[in-house]
Amino acid sequence: MLKMSGNAGRLIKKFASIHLNRTLPRVTTKPLIVTHIEASRTLYCKASLGIDNFELQKVRTKHQLSNLEEKFKERMREYVSDEKNMIFTEDLKNMVYLTDNDQDVELVVAMIKRFNKQNQQLRFGSFKFGPIVMRMFHVLNKPQLAIECFQDTENFPGFFDQLVSFQTYLDLLYNNGMYKEVLEGFQQIEQKQLEGALFPRNSFVIALAACYKLNTKESLEYALQIWNKAKEYGYYPTRRAITFCSALALNQGKPEVALEMVSSANNQNYTTIRNIKALALTDMGRLVDAIVVLKSVLSIERGEHTFNKDVIDKIKTAVLACDSPEITVEFNKVHQLLQKQGNITEKTLDDQLSCEIQKPPQPPQGQFNKDGGNYRSGGFNQRQNLRPNFRKERPGLEDLV
Repeated sequence: MLKMSGNAGRLIKKFASIHLNRTLPRVTTKPLIVTHIEASRTLYCKASLGIDNFELQKVRTKHQLSNLEEKFKERMREYVSDEKNMIFTEDLKNMVYLTDNDQDVELVVAMIKRFNKQNQQLRFGSFKFGPIVMRMFHVLNKPQLAIECFQDTENFPGFFDQLVSFQTYLDLLYNNGMYKEVLEGFQQIEQKQLEGALFPRNSFVIALAACYKLNTKESLEYALQIWNKAKEYGYYPTRRAITFCSALALNQGKPEVALEMVSSANNQNYTTIRNIKALALTDMGRLVDAIVVLKSVLSIERGEHTFNKDVIDKIKTAVLACDSPEITVEFNKVHQLLQKQGNITEKTLDDQLSCEIQKPPQPPQGQFNKDGGNYRSGGFNQRQNLRPNFRKERPGLEDLV
């Protein structure tokens, strides 16, 4: 059996093939996980982006101004039309929360441009407008205008330089199926190195999600490029980053790369990790090992850990094609037990991979997460926090099941 080592990244870099003593011929099938994209899905939940609180503040602001809302907007238009007038922080903040239509959005953008040109010495507060303005674009679904403002360094210098603004911006583009624009935005974010973060955790996940949705040879090459660059700097990808990238590798006919990636996950018991591992082994012709992965959940409480029906169906197709009575008998036995215990779900693997990411629970101040990143930092890759990686050697497949 293959024994995973700390040098696994070499395989990913070179797209190397894994040669094993006990293999079966590969079964050539169409990509299982995703073949084309018909519609986009929400990636991060509202709470993760702060949109839930933004919407609450919109309600409060409208209630406070009540019948004065239209008069307030008209006064703001008058202020913008005269260059002698100043735009005050509180007025701009209220206008952002009152915005409901295209005309309002145009007014907010004009106010921001004026606000940024005003003498910095006249600003006595330190309020960061980037996050709430990007949330406004997100709520009103204005991806194109968000791109124009994000890239306009003349009128918006450093305006959106906050980790949550990066995340909200890329999430908006992703939700609208603008996957190439997501990657372009991520490249700009990478160059900023805000707060010492080359690869802000949540932005990194969205970039790999976009690569997965594009599902092309070029998107896999780019995904592996940023993956390897992150690893070289000592940054460790999250589970969602791992599953997006490994699923893309599977779709592009690189099961050996997918297997290496999922084997690097700290917790091998996640459903998506286990399904991708079983698929990768199947595509590599290692059906006996794939069945071992299926059997690994039989001793666990009923229905607690599942396999996707489309994954099971693909393994079954490969088993029938291998023409091995012993493997067929063993698979059928395991398949029946999985069905009996309720360990097979009708939900597809793509559904699970693309499901909404919830906001994680907040730990005590200063506590570090299990991947080595500070929760409060918003990124997993601050240069100043780099430390030697003393992780134990990854277990081989026989140790994982």
